[in-house]
Amino acid sequence: MEAYHILIVEDDKEILDGVGIYMKNQGYEVFKAQNGQEGLKILEKEEIHLAIIDIMMPVMDGITMTMKLREHYDFPVIMLSAKSEEIDKVTGLNIGADDYVTKPFAPMELMARVNSQLRRYSRYLKLAAGSRTEEPKEHFYAVGGLELNEDTVEVSVDGNPVTLTPLEFKILALLMRNPGRVFSPEEIYERIWNEKPIGTETIMVHIRNIRTKIEVNPKNPKYLKVVWGVGYKIEKQ
Repeated sequence: MEAYHILIVEDDKEILDGVGIYMKNQGYEVFKAQNGQEGLKILEKEEIHLAIIDIMMPVMDGITMTMKLREHYDFPVIMLSAKSEEIDKVTGLNIGADDYVTKPFAPMELMARVNSQLRRYSRYLKLAAGSRTEEPKEHFYAVGGLELNEDTVEVSVDGNPVTLTPLEFKILALLMRNPGRVFSPEEIYERIWNEKPIGTETIMVHIRNIRTKIEVNPKNPKYLKVVWGVGYKIEKQ
């Protein structure tokens, strides 16, 4: 297909123009608006594949715009928020945003999130259009920015490849196949090694190593969580 169409909705003109220039340099076609109302008008006229929407804006804020666009569109939405807008950020994800980036942000971080969301949306469009040139990837799992492909044995976080050992990969695949479900160390051991566990210390070590590789802050993990006294799970996003 031709270049993806990115809608940027941001009332700070410096950020709006800066992100717009960066996206254009990456080959995307860019549409810009300075409030939610302007953004919705662009949606009526243009085909958009992804929207980057600021939360706090005059006339119509980003939360309201996202709620309204979700009535008609299913393309990915990435929200921009200041650190002080934690509650609004959670609200944004609850009403249909796919991801968020906290200001100030590095252009490369935003770009990684955009690329990750567009890859997923592209796969969705191919399946929705009935494209069957290849079998759908039933062994592909995505939780937030964390993606795992069992067929190619690849893992990435926000578009960046992650290298895992074979055992680490098997453990992560088990957890990602069942997001939200808590697995005890004993159950993980039995499923991965296919034998009764002698001890579960090795599981703790592998979990720690996986966290180091997939989490921005392993001490405050976003994906791989401990349920104290019970086991481990991949948090639903």
